[in-house]
Amino acid sequence: MLTKRIIPCLDVKNGRTVKGINFVNLRDAGDPVELASKYAAQGADELVFLDISATIEERETIYELVRRVAEQINIPFTVGGGIYDVEKVRKLLTQGADKVSINSAVVQRPALAAEIAREFGSQCLVVAIDARKEGDRWSVYTHGGSRSTGIDLLDWARQMEDLGAGEILFTSMDHDGTHQGFACDMLSHMSTLLSIPIIASGGAGTKEHFKEVFTIGKADAGLAASIFHFDEIPIPELKQYLHLAQIPIRL
Repeated sequence: MLTKRIIPCLDVKNGRTVKGINFVNLRDAGDPVELASKYAAQGADELVFLDISATIEERETIYELVRRVAEQINIPFTVGGGIYDVEKVRKLLTQGADKVSINSAVVQRPALAAEIAREFGSQCLVVAIDARKEGDRWSVYTHGGSRSTGIDLLDWARQMEDLGAGEILFTSMDHDGTHQGFACDMLSHMSTLLSIPIIASGGAGTKEHFKEVFTIGKADAGLAASIFHFDEIPIPELKQYLHLAQIPIRL
């Protein structure tokens, strides 16, 4: 059985790590380079760096900061924000990223997913999907959660898999920053539908929530931010808990 992964997420704005609730009310969470170094030392399985204002501000990701983070870690490193073409992916990979995460750009032009997968391999492509429940369906959002597309979450995830995505990073906007648990029911549906790994994001608040997301939600990885940034749950402590709960995890 494949081991489950614990992934801290650095949401970066103006060169600082920030964290909010439901994608708003951001507060400072520290220096991304220092946090990255700490998480690698604590045993994080991977690291995600999202330049959360790059798309809204219509600019490229902060390459220099990406390079500085990459120099501090020895674990897989995914970078997202402001990626609109293959050349930007190439540039991020030269700065030390192992994978890229795309969201808004691939909604605007789905063929981009196939282009990236063809050029660099599916293992390099993480398609991030931000969604929230609207009535009895889940709708996909773009531009840092500020624009509703009306696209159905499961239909979109399946399309992205067909176009070459290696993983799906699904964030429930309703759960984001609430510390009330992941969207396990939707994650379970998505896991049944897709054959590629799913990274669960949004709602982590306790060690039990991670156990639930790996068992009930059937996720392959659990991503979180504030509980790690503010030392609410140390990564080694979380991994030991999951190990004792018989969740396959790398200690």
